Amino acid sequence: MQINIIYWSGTGNTEAMANFIKEGAENAGATVALKNVSDASIHDIECDILCLGCSSMGAEVLEESEFEPYIVSIENSLQGKKLALFGSYGWGDGEWMRDWDVRMKNAGAALVCDSLIVNEMPEGGECRAFGANIAK
Repeated sequence: MQINIIYWSGTGNTEAMANFIKEGAENAGATVALKNVSDASIHDIECDILCLGCSSMGAEVLEESEFEPYIVSIENSLQGKKLALFGSYGWGDGEWMRDWDVRMKNAGAALVCDSLIVNEMPEGGECRAFGANIAK
């Protein structure tokens, strides 16, 4: 199984989540490619499961200069795509993730599990378990 993880991180928390998720998925037997969104293209959605990660920004929105434009570029290609979402936040109540879940479902993506949100610095266990879960 090929899982591609594409993420954006401002403080390093979402990047740490991405690395822990990769570790958990690989330990469960998946092949995993990890990319910062600045290095990603539309071709990176060609995988068994696409895993996208972004921290909450501003008034609980996706990061607007790199990540949001990437999402716009792939949104029309997500019909039937297996998808997992994750991210970190420092304030609010996770509204950005709920909005993102709905947006991806409206684009036709099939969320393979509940999205993972972590307040501030992630602990490895929860993220590794998330990675193992999506690799099933």
